[in-house]
Amino acid sequence: MRFLFLFMDGIGLGAPDPQTNPFAAASLPSLTGLLGGKRLVSGTAPVESDRATLLELDAGLGMPGLPQSATGQAALVTGKNVPQLIGEHYGPKPTQQIAGLIKEDNLFIQLQRRGYRAALLNAYPQRYFDGVESGRRLLSAIPLAVTSAGLALKTAEDLYAGEAFSVDFTGRGWREQLGYKDAPLLAEAEAGRKLAKVVASCDLAFFEFWPSDYAGHHQDKDGARRLLETFDAVLGGLLAAWDDEQGLILVTSDHGNLEDLSTRHHTNNPVPGLVIGAKALRQRFCQGLKDLSQITPAILHFYPPRD
Repeated sequence: MRFLFLFMDGIGLGAPDPQTNPFAAASLPSLTGLLGGKRLVSGTAPVESDRATLLELDAGLGMPGLPQSATGQAALVTGKNVPQLIGEHYGPKPTQQIAGLIKEDNLFIQLQRRGYRAALLNAYPQRYFDGVESGRRLLSAIPLAVTSAGLALKTAEDLYAGEAFSVDFTGRGWREQLGYKDAPLLAEAEAGRKLAKVVASCDLAFFEFWPSDYAGHHQDKDGARRLLETFDAVLGGLLAAWDDEQGLILVTSDHGNLEDLSTRHHTNNPVPGLVIGAKALRQRFCQGLKDLSQITPAILHFYPPRD
C-alpha cells in the first residue's frame, strides 16, 4: 500500500465566484476531470467518480474562531482534536504545548513503530537549517512531526539527487529566489511523474505545498491562479503515472484562506478531502471521515503493526 499525502496549506471550499475564488477562475483540467467536470468549490462535495472521492472536512473542530495553521496541522498529523485540547485555534507555529502533543505521538512516529517507511518530500535549503539551528526559525507542525520520529528533513543534496522536490515542484524558485542557479528544473507534468516514482520507494510520502496560504494572505489573484494551474499540471503528470490499485493520494488542508481573496484572513469554510485511487480503497479510507482529527487514524488503518 502506497499513500501520498499532498497537503495544500490554506485551501477551503469557497463560493463559486471567479472574482474572489481562484478555484473558480483558474484552468484546472486535472481537478475538474477527477470531479466529473465540477470545480473544487462549495456545493460540489460529496462526489464519487471513477478515480476520486471528494468530501467536506471540518477544520473548526468544534472551537469558535478562525482555524489556524499550528493547531490544524497538529490535528492532521496527531489524530487529536488539538484546538479543543489547548482551548483555542493557534498559529502559525506551534507553542510549547502544541509541540509537546506533536512530539508525544504522531503519524510519522506510529509508522516508524509499526515498521513502515515514511518521508517528507520537501527539500529545504541550507539557510532553513541555519535558521533553525540559530533559533531564528521555529519548526512548523509538519517538519516537527517528521523530525520527532527520527526522520531527517530533505536537503539541497536530496533535491539534486532527485529524491526531494522544491515547494513549487519545478525548481524555478530555487534558481530565481534562493540562489541555487544550477538547481534541477522540471516541467510540471514531468515533476508529477517523478513524484509518483519517488513515492514508490516508501510506504507513505508527505508533501507540504505552502504557497497557497501565502498567496491567500497576500490576496494575490494572479499569483493564486498561476500556482493553482501549476499544481494542477503536476497533478496531471502524477495521475498519469499513479496505479490506483496500489495506493491512495489525499489532497487536503488545515484551514480555508485561498478560496476567498476578498479577505486576507483565514476562513471558516470546510476544507476538501480529495481522495484518489481505487474505489474500494477510497471507500475504506473515507468511511466516517468528517474532520481533520480523523485523517491520521484513517491512514493508520491501512498500516497494521508488522511482526
